[in-house]
Amino acid sequence: MKKKGILNSEISKVLSDMGHTDMLTIADCGLPVPNEVRKIDLALRFGTPSFVETLTEVLKDIKVEKIILAEEIKENNEYVLKEINNLLDDKVEVEFISHNDFKELTKKSKAIIRTGENTPYSNIILVSDCIF
Repeated sequence: MKKKGILNSEISKVLSDMGHTDMLTIADCGLPVPNEVRKIDLALRFGTPSFVETLTEVLKDIKVEKIILAEEIKENNEYVLKEINNLLDDKVEVEFISHNDFKELTKKSKAIIRTGENTPYSNIILVSDCIF
């Protein structure tokens, strides 16, 4: 039995399989998941687990060189944006794109982790970095 880290076997497997520049999306419960992308559904009820709680744990297990967010988060969810910035290393590049472009880009993700978050634009694409 695993002693530490993410216990969810699907998330653990995706993280282990990621290479440099691969993408992983963490989403609120409303983001559409493209049919061709693996969905790891953690949503239990509205708010559980939260986006920030899920992101916090994933960031402990993956090295990130860049994140991508919807431009709309700036005006519509300042709290989550602040929490994201608090979790990031200063060296991580941040890119903002339109929400429509964000949804299109999720098609390139290895997986989309669906949380129970029910606040607007609580979505992030993590672009993995090289660990050496």
